[in-house]
Amino acid sequence: MSNAAASLTPTRPSDEWEDEAELLRQVADGDPKASREMVDRYLAPITRFAARLLGDAAEAEDVAQEAFLRLWRQARRWEPRAKLSTWLYRVAHNLCIDRLRSRQIRAGAPPPESPEGPPDASTLLENRDTAEAVTQALRELPERQRAAMVLTHYEGLRNYEAAEVMDVTVDALESLLARARRQLKKRLLSARAGGAGDRDHRQEREVRGPKGAKP
Repeated sequence: MSNAAASLTPTRPSDEWEDEAELLRQVADGDPKASREMVDRYLAPITRFAARLLGDAAEAEDVAQEAFLRLWRQARRWEPRAKLSTWLYRVAHNLCIDRLRSRQIRAGAPPPESPEGPPDASTLLENRDTAEAVTQALRELPERQRAAMVLTHYEGLRNYEAAEVMDVTVDALESLLARARRQLKKRLLSARAGGAGDRDHRQEREVRGPKGAKP
């Protein structure tokens, strides 16, 4: 199992980090207001992130709860070495990866990553009409590509923040994003083509009328 609670490498001091450390000290001291504030800030985005990686709301809630339990255990010893949100995303990411790999062991090998396809899927990602297709396409991506896309496109993390969460270099993250976008566009275009074929078939049947009907 991955070391989900691993420390993040310090990058630069931040007043925000100090404020978060103070809030965690209040949590460790049993301050219910501080605990509520922490949950209000971070529970929803962490749960949403896990849900997009796992495709399962109940499992996502379990992951978010486990991430917060680990945070509570760290609260008294917390040092402001990174943004708290980055730490939580990293814990949740590693917990999700553990679950996804367990699924793969039970179900067989994951789909291979393919370098083929167009380089940019941003137009399709922003089209509301493709929301369901995007969700399905995301679920079919290899786990690391999916995590990179969710962290940057949906959760709004900068590339260096997403790289910290995933414990990779920025260059490696950008490579994952490029492959993910190519795969998404390929899958979305395929889904669109399939949908158009279904519509044409239905329209043809409507023109011809029910089988056996006389003109």
